[in-house]
Amino acid sequence: MSDPAAIKLAIIEKACALGFDAAGITRADATPETRERLKHFIAEGAHGDMDWLAATAERRGAPQALWPEVRSVVMLGLNYGPDDDPLAILAQRGKAAISVYARGDDYHELIKKKLKEIARWLVAEAGGDVKVFVDTAAVMEKPLAASAGLGWQGKHTNLVSRQYGSWLFLGAIFTTLDLPPDAPFEDSCGTCRACLDVCPTAAFPAPYRLDARRCISYLTIEHKGPIPRELRPLMGNRIYGCDDCLAVCPWNKFAQAGREAKLAARDNLRAPDLAELSRLDDAQFRALFSKSPVKRTGRDRFIRNVLIAVGNSGDASLATEAQRLLDDPSPLVRGAAVWALSRLLPREELEELRRGDRDGSVQEEWREALAP
Repeated sequence: MSDPAAIKLAIIEKACALGFDAAGITRADATPETRERLKHFIAEGAHGDMDWLAATAERRGAPQALWPEVRSVVMLGLNYGPDDDPLAILAQRGKAAISVYARGDDYHELIKKKLKEIARWLVAEAGGDVKVFVDTAAVMEKPLAASAGLGWQGKHTNLVSRQYGSWLFLGAIFTTLDLPPDAPFEDSCGTCRACLDVCPTAAFPAPYRLDARRCISYLTIEHKGPIPRELRPLMGNRIYGCDDCLAVCPWNKFAQAGREAKLAARDNLRAPDLAELSRLDDAQFRALFSKSPVKRTGRDRFIRNVLIAVGNSGDASLATEAQRLLDDPSPLVRGAAVWALSRLLPREELEELRRGDRDGSVQEEWREALAP
């Protein structure tokens, strides 16, 4: 193939045949505003301890900074819409809320395999060079997807599609071919601010701006240390990610359940018991979350999150689980256990437990827990 329009049509047909639900093309230089927005985000410190964002900011600011030869970017979307209400579980305080995207297999591996197949086919049929990316390289997928006509970045900063609401995984194919671009999608948020108002931790200082340091997805997945105490009570039973701002978007009325079987929610991750999750050792954690994106947090951070949910449960029977973890090898886990117990036990029982703690590594947590 040599006709750019024919190549574009063939790419879209190939992508649809492989299970992608949305496809579009944009020029590599189509989002010049991205660099300044990212620079401002980092200057404010809103990226928290995601140091890799700051370290890759220059390459991340534009596709050509990452690969000077790129001329066109093929953006593809895979629908992962849930088959239930993601917010319903928030009322079940003894259960764990895991983000919709993480209840099935890891989308990175699934999508990258499909992208590589398209890339190999494209080189064989039309020539040029290609590179593929799925959320792990220095690529700003959401602005590129909006520029390629897959949707628009909503006030919650995530991509919104008229057809699939807030539920699209994104993948990118950079190519040296010069292909006809699609028109960018017009912002259709209007005066709606449902996503901003629902955020339990007020992570949006303004529409279209996110402070990751207050975002539950960041806190439960990316943040490595103890979660700030003032935010812990606001997290409820969300132990991995948060779907609130996505789930309330009115455009979800057109959303459909995802078709990809490997991304479907595993039954044991739809509403797992906090008590059972709190008992996981490292080997059990790895086994339960095999092929799952949850595994990347590691067992200790995951149990930290579970213990915060235990503390927010209001269920005193879960105190025995937290008490057992006072002897955990990880100080991160022990500190979270102290906080959970401070929410579930009377002061006199807490004081007795503290007297039995000879370790000393979580004394600050004990002081806060027993503060007048």
